[in-house]
Amino acid sequence: QVQLVESGGGLAQAGGSLRLSCAVSGRPFSSFPMGWFRQAPGKEREFVAACDWSCSTTYYADSVKGRFTVSRDNAKNTVTLSLQMNSLKLEDTAVYYCAADVSPYGMVNMAASAYDVWGQGTQVTVSS
Repeated sequence: QVQLVESGGGLAQAGGSLRLSCAVSGRPFSSFPMGWFRQAPGKEREFVAACDWSCSTTYYADSVKGRFTVSRDNAKNTVTLSLQMNSLKLEDTAVYYCAADVSPYGMVNMAASAYDVWGQGTQVTVSS
């Protein structure tokens, strides 16, 4: 059973940076697409970034393009998905979730419905 655990959230000032990580466990060969989503208070969950098994193909929400970078480390027996967040804005404040599509023929996707395994989320708060 695949499990995802996020880390790296916290408090940052506007204009600052944070790096989120998502550790994958429970599957020795992890070639499935993964993504980052976020949910701010009172708002629906929204797509942030996603990549295929090697991050040779990446997608970004327009609101984070040029500021956020998704990457992936497929080391032996472990997979870590990262999100480098630079030039943070107040509107980036949200709970950030890591997600994976572990279906047999999963393709990198921006739709939350395409992902079937989710982490517990990590809070990112940007202050002025």
